Amino acid sequence: MTNADFEKIVETSDEWIRTRTGIKERRFAEDDVAVSDLAVEACKNAIKSSGLKNEDIDLLVCGTVTPDYRLPSAACIIQEKMDLPNAVAFDIVSACTGFINGLSVAASFIETGQYKNVLVVGAEKLTSIMNFTDRNTCVLFGDGAGAAVLTGSDDGSGILSTFLRSNGKYRELLWIPDGGTAKPIDEGYTFDGSDKVVMNGADVFKIAVKQMCDSAVRVVKDAGIDSEQIGLIIPHQANIRIIEAIAKRLKVSMDKVFVNIEKYGNTSAASIPIALDEAYEQGRIKDGDYILMVAFGGGLIWGSALMRW
Repeated sequence: MTNADFEKIVETSDEWIRTRTGIKERRFAEDDVAVSDLAVEACKNAIKSSGLKNEDIDLLVCGTVTPDYRLPSAACIIQEKMDLPNAVAFDIVSACTGFINGLSVAASFIETGQYKNVLVVGAEKLTSIMNFTDRNTCVLFGDGAGAAVLTGSDDGSGILSTFLRSNGKYRELLWIPDGGTAKPIDEGYTFDGSDKVVMNGADVFKIAVKQMCDSAVRVVKDAGIDSEQIGLIIPHQANIRIIEAIAKRLKVSMDKVFVNIEKYGNTSAASIPIALDEAYEQGRIKDGDYILMVAFGGGLIWGSALMRW
């Protein structure tokens, strides 16, 4: 879906979208594709790249806010479709920080010795929760999935530090008001868009810039390195202006920041793993590089992770 396609749906323009967000196009899954279908493709690629077998995976963590069903978790559906016989599976519902939170959970389980090989996937079908009459939100999002396999390491590589925070008092700045147990959709419900994503973009932008910048600084400090040592920053792909603000705060050139928002828009929990995979395939990541990942999403919740490749 290009910006030109959206000009035919809502009152907007390619110039307005590009200058404010950096987005030129985004991908929409077909109607009969569930979020687990997207996740399975990413998980297959991740396991193949890892050199492991399906039976080697003993934990599957899925970050998503658009599961196939309210019950069971998307992770359980993915486990069955993937045939991962030895994996316990569960979801993390933390919006755009889903992959960061998943990495933190995976690293913690590996460090304690409870699990050895953890598959972390971020997958979203955001078109299922978009209001296509709201020009301020519908142009921002896309569908997608990305995954990674984590395993133990004793050579100094891997997740060095993570930082996670949230503040529920800001939940109404980015949320879906109706459809949960607090305000269920009953017979006779009037569908006025309140069952889809509602966002106060201006306020979210201000908080996101501050908290993503602070998270990035914190995780670098906790890892005991200087920002100059960062090989590549992979931020959540939500808005090009937020991404540029993070680079400026860290005093890092945009050459060290991976950006693909122009192709995919905001894919929530999928954005960082998609970008991580593309960066690696393009040769932007080399052994020994320090990789900084940082995200911000509805909750409000934010976080960062620093790893050595």
